[in-house]
Amino acid sequence: MSSLKLAIVGGGSTYTPELVDGFARLRDTLPIGELVLVDPAADRLELIGGLARRIFAKQGHGATVTTTSDVGAGVAGADAVLLQLRVGGQAARDQDETWPLECGCVGQETTGAGGLAKALRTVPVVLDIAEKVRRANPDAWIVDFTNPVGIVTRALQNAGHRAVGLCNVAIGFQRRFAGHLGVAPELIRLDHVGLNHLTWERGVTLLDAPGATTGREVLPELLGGFGKEIAADLLLPQRVIERLGVVPSYYLRYFYQHDAVVAELKAKGSRAAEVAAIERQLLELYADPALDTKPELLGKRGGAFYSEAAVQLIAALLGTGGGTSVQVVNARNAGVLPFLPDDAVIEVPAAVDAAGVRPLPQRPVEPLYAGLIAAVTAYEHLALDAALHGGRDRVFDALLAHPLVGQIELADQLTDRLLAHNREHLAWA
Repeated sequence: MSSLKLAIVGGGSTYTPELVDGFARLRDTLPIGELVLVDPAADRLELIGGLARRIFAKQGHGATVTTTSDVGAGVAGADAVLLQLRVGGQAARDQDETWPLECGCVGQETTGAGGLAKALRTVPVVLDIAEKVRRANPDAWIVDFTNPVGIVTRALQNAGHRAVGLCNVAIGFQRRFAGHLGVAPELIRLDHVGLNHLTWERGVTLLDAPGATTGREVLPELLGGFGKEIAADLLLPQRVIERLGVVPSYYLRYFYQHDAVVAELKAKGSRAAEVAAIERQLLELYADPALDTKPELLGKRGGAFYSEAAVQLIAALLGTGGGTSVQVVNARNAGVLPFLPDDAVIEVPAAVDAAGVRPLPQRPVEPLYAGLIAAVTAYEHLALDAALHGGRDRVFDALLAHPLVGQIELADQLTDRLLAHNREHLAWA
C-alpha cells in the first residue's frame, strides 16, 4: 500500500496534535508518508511541527512532517487537504460571542449573528485556498472542519470543488452511547438527521456485528436508562428529551432555550476567552522538547474524537479503509431531504468510498424538526450569498431570515454591529 500525502491548512492550530495523534495511532487504516502543516503563523508552525514530529517518532511512525506558509506549495501533490481555519483568530471569536448579546441575542461562533460573521470572514478565504488546491491537484479531496461547516462546505461544493464537511457531534454521540451500553463504538449506528449543528438522533441501532446491516433499535433503552446523563451532557431538560423521544444536538439549546442561554452567556463571559487561555497554556507545553504525546489539557480545547472521524473519512475517500463505510458527514442534499434545495448541505449518514460520498435515503423528517431545518437552510442560502457578494442589504436579509433573529429592528442593530466589528476582514465593507 503506497503512503499518502496529507496537508492541513491551519496546521498551526493548537488542535493539530490531536489529529497527529490519531494519524499515528491509526496508521494501518490511513498510511501517511508525508504530512504538511500550512499556516501563516511561523512561530506556531515551528512549535506544532516539532511536536508532530515527536509524536510520530514516539509511536514509531515514519512519516515526515514539513511546514510552510505557502498554501500552493503545501498542498501540491496532496491526496487530501484538511481545512481548519479561524479567520481573525480567537479575538474575532470573542467578538462574535460578545456583540450579539448587546442586542439580547445568543453570542456563539457558529449559530446566529456570530455564526454569520464567521461565515462572512471565512468563505472568501476558503474559496481562495480551494482554488490553489485545484490548481495543484484537482483530484485531491478537501475535508472541511472549518465552521460554520454547512455554509463553508456548500460554498466549496457550489464552486465545483471535491469537498465534504466533517463535524464531531455524531461521533461524540456514538462514543457516549456505546459507553452507556458497554459496547464497542463500531456497533453503534445513528439515525442522525439535520444540518451541521442542527441535528437530532432519531434512532440508535446496535449492530449485530461491526459493519453489519442488521441490528436492533436501542434509543428507547438509552433514554430510559440513561436519560438523566444524556440530558445533563446536553444541558437540556430531561423531560423535553423524553417527550420528543430523540436526542437533539447540544446546539439545539440555542433554539429551544434561547433567552435562558443569553442570560447564562452574559453572566459567564465568552468561551473564546476560556479557549484563548487554554491555548496559551498549550503553546507553553508544546515548546517543551521533551513532550512527545498530546497533553491532557488538549481535551479541554474541544473537538473530541475529531482525529478518529477524520481518519475514517479520509481512509474511505482514498480507498485505504477497506471498502465502503457508513459515516455521518456534511454532503450535498441532492433530493435526500425533499423539502430542501438540491444544493443544500445536510448532515446525515452517507456511504463513503473511493467513488465519493452518497447520503443514504432518509425516512420523512417530522414537522417539528423539518420546519427548523428548512428555516435555517434558507438562512444559510442567504448567508452564503452575503459572503460571496457582500453588501449591507444581504447581511440584513440573512439575519432577518435567521430563526434566532427574525425582527426588523433586531436585524438592523445586529447588521450594524457585525459590520463595525468585521470591517478589517470584509473587502467590500
